[in-house]
Amino acid sequence: MASADIPDIVIGRLPIYLRTLNCMLAEGKEITASQELADRLGMSSAQIRKDLSHFGEFGKQGTGYETRYLRDQLRKILRVDREWDVALVGAGELGHALAHYGHFDRSGFHIVAVFDHDPRKIGTKMGRFQILDSATIPTVIQEMGIQLAIIAVPADSAQQVADTLIEAGIRAILNYAPTTLNVPPGVRVQYIDPVVYLQRMTYYL
Repeated sequence: MASADIPDIVIGRLPIYLRTLNCMLAEGKEITASQELADRLGMSSAQIRKDLSHFGEFGKQGTGYETRYLRDQLRKILRVDREWDVALVGAGELGHALAHYGHFDRSGFHIVAVFDHDPRKIGTKMGRFQILDSATIPTVIQEMGIQLAIIAVPADSAQQVADTLIEAGIRAILNYAPTTLNVPPGVRVQYIDPVVYLQRMTYYL
């Protein structure tokens, strides 16, 4: 099935399955089943089987899934069976925290360039990174062949940053700025705004 035919909500659940399978492998579980995954994730086994069926058959009825095999297949589907270089724009408090978030590296996502437009920050060190001038984004992105970027700038700067990144060749953006970006077809954006999730939760309180 072509990737365009698979609902984005299905793709969004695959990393959750992958994380759970990694936990199972760490526990020494060599075989699992859709029901066990469902119990751990608080969802239906039928939904898990339907999601996986978009990509092929990974288990056998009555015997379940080989945990490592299913994990490896999901890694291939999500293209995280390789290493990815990432550009980070924004060297403020949030950018500093993201640059030092070790789980990125452990998951195969390596921040290789940090940019900021503040003259007081440009050229200074932020941990192992030397902060680069945002004006050099097009040159650095193209020279390093980076396809992924993280935006950690104020909302009023985010669209301009996104435009610059996309023009330089970025194809996927993780956006921490509390605003919606306008991007051309073929560019993926994922939004992370903690306030939105807090507001979603307070509805239930």
